[in-house]
Amino acid sequence: MSASTFKTWLDAARPKTLPLAIACILCGSAVAAQTSQFSITLTVLALVTALLLQILSNLANDYGDAIKGTDNDDRLGPKRAIQQGLVTPATMKKAMILNVVLTIVVGAALVLTAFDKTADILSFIGLGALAIVAAICYTVGNKPYGYKGLGDLSVLIFFGWLGVAGTYYLQAGTLNSVVLLPATACGLLAVGVLNINNLRDIDNDRACGKHTLVVRMGPKWGRAYHQVLLATAFASFALFSLLQPVGWSGWLFLLALPLAAKHGLAVWQSPDGETLRPMMGDIVKLALLTNVLFAAGILIS
Repeated sequence: MSASTFKTWLDAARPKTLPLAIACILCGSAVAAQTSQFSITLTVLALVTALLLQILSNLANDYGDAIKGTDNDDRLGPKRAIQQGLVTPATMKKAMILNVVLTIVVGAALVLTAFDKTADILSFIGLGALAIVAAICYTVGNKPYGYKGLGDLSVLIFFGWLGVAGTYYLQAGTLNSVVLLPATACGLLAVGVLNINNLRDIDNDRACGKHTLVVRMGPKWGRAYHQVLLATAFASFALFSLLQPVGWSGWLFLLALPLAAKHGLAVWQSPDGETLRPMMGDIVKLALLTNVLFAAGILIS
């Protein structure tokens, strides 16, 4: 593989978004470790599975948006592989199939390592299959749910509730309802990343018939919605720290609060999609930093 080919596929995987997958596995594993239930093997397998699923989603988005014409010269986001003519749709489909195979192999290893009970194995195989379908059908198919305004809910489910709580269950073999608080927080920060993306491209999405939640509510309410996402995420982390015996270190995530406030204000004051372009990196870094601080605090306590 030449250097240029490698760079093409690396860019198609969108490595700048991959910290979201890392964050949810880190968060769930840290909460599990608090109960003395932690396996480095399970953590690594869960992390690789999550990364493969996110890369699959990114490849599928490249394919789906290109086929539907949403990736065009009016889109403000980074140019994608098919859009630039660097990869053909047929080649992208082959890459997606390869990714699915790898995801199934690693996911199977994860489930079989984590569980002995048939019910648990079958349940997580079902969840894994659902995650693969969701990653592809966000923009691919005749009725992609990302074009119906359901992307935000999907991100909350897979990068929050299933990503964090599922990782906790893989480690602990049981589910404590309180883990849904950091799961919600992690998921909402990931939704914030999607919201910036959708706010940035709202005009082009509307013109192309991609009715994201932001397109449905409008840019003003989309900016207000972003503030709610940030505030609720930090409130969820805070409520977990109040309910659990974590000590002072359980509040380390608050160190990221000034950055969240600065980011939220910048989004609120942004006049158009062009000014939102650099904020995508900001929200990804904020999401990762907040989760790392939360996880570190939990592990120290």
